[in-house]
Amino acid sequence: MKARVAAMTLALCFLGAVVCFAQSSFMGSWTLNEAKSKFSPSSGKITKAVWETAGENVKLTTDGVDANGAPTHTEWTGKMNGRYYPISGSSLADTMSLTRAGSRTLVIRQKKGKRLTLFGRIVVSADGKTRTVTVHGTGAAGKKFHSMAVYDKE
Repeated sequence: MKARVAAMTLALCFLGAVVCFAQSSFMGSWTLNEAKSKFSPSSGKITKAVWETAGENVKLTTDGVDANGAPTHTEWTGKMNGRYYPISGSSLADTMSLTRAGSRTLVIRQKKGKRLTLFGRIVVSADGKTRTVTVHGTGAAGKKFHSMAVYDKE
């Protein structure tokens, strides 16, 4: 019985370490590299994104500007499990989900009510120094947008 408990404890510790290391490539502060990025005229820009662990969850805080140049600030806390969690400060969405699609790739979805308003991918480079976010969606005024934003890790 003691061997079984010890084996289970060891397995859970290993699983926890794997999850921590897998999430680490996304964690940290990221600053927009505008020279390498491309935006639709109807899309806003996230100029800074901060990813951090919050217990068993991930917390994402962003600052930027909307399509009209007004400042934005959003906050989201949830798991990278494909479920939708509330996002605050966004005019485009009230919930967001992140789903793992590999060790360095996340699929991002945002919804306003039941309507999908944004879909895309977040990919961290192999060296962990760059992050590329490619999204498309529909803005608050109903205009479609597409953006490819490149971020440098601080």
